[in-house]
Amino acid sequence: MRTSKGIKVAAVTTALLATAFAGTASAQAPQRSALTIEIGKPSQQRIAALFSQWNAALATGSPSTVADLYARNAVLLPTVSNEVRTDRARIVNYFETFLAKKPSGRILSSTITVLDNNSATNNGTYRFSFADGSTVDARFTYVYEKVGGRWLIVTHHSSAMPEK
Repeated sequence: MRTSKGIKVAAVTTALLATAFAGTASAQAPQRSALTIEIGKPSQQRIAALFSQWNAALATGSPSTVADLYARNAVLLPTVSNEVRTDRARIVNYFETFLAKKPSGRILSSTITVLDNNSATNNGTYRFSFADGSTVDARFTYVYEKVGGRWLIVTHHSSAMPEK
């Protein structure tokens, strides 16, 4: 019996997935594997969760942890700096100053566009609250790209609202 290449690929993929997940379920309750496989376009919820991940990184107080969420060639147009940041060192430098204020962000409005399996945008407005009690409302654009299986920020533009 002859099979097509597509069926062979599907069979091999199924076998590899079965091997990867073998032994991950217990007799009492299913367990989640550390291996996460995303097939097809990500959901809008998946992309929305990337902001939560970024905001949690802010809460660590570590500029390097935040910078780890940006692609190697990312562009950051930050909220409270006039300097465009185009490499990791300058992105880390920005977050050294920004994190000293102990910011916490909250999205006020958001429009998520999933472009394809490996890229998406999130545009809208957010409010940052700082340890001193001050706040700043800003517009934002995040452009995400999946690099090596990991969602990273390739462009981040944030600017304080011109009208208050």
